[in-house]
Amino acid sequence: MKTKLILAAFALSFGSTVWAKLPPPATPPDPVKVAEAKAKADEAAAKDKALLATAEDRVAARYIKEQKAKGKDVKPQMAAASPAAAAKSAKPVKK
Repeated sequence: MKTKLILAAFALSFGSTVWAKLPPPATPPDPVKVAEAKAKADEAAAKDKALLATAEDRVAARYIKEQKAKGKDVKPQMAAASPAAAAKSAKPVKK
C-alpha cells in the first residue's frame, strides 16, 4: 500500500513538470529594429561626447581665468575639443 502511494505521489509530481508551460521559441532579431537601435545608440554616444567636450572646455576656461586672476600666464596645451569652442578660437580677438 505504501509503495502505491509513493508511486502515485511521484507520478503526480513528475506529471506536473511535464505539463508546465514552455517558453516560446526564440526568434532571430529583426534586422530593421537592430539597425534602429544601433543608430539611436550612436546618436546618444555622439551627443554625450559633445556634452563632455563642452564641459571640459568650460572647466579649462575657468581654470585659465582663475590662474590669470592670480597673475599667472597659462596657455592651453591642446586645441579646443568641442566645435563651439573651436569656432570661438577661430574668431579674431579684439584688443
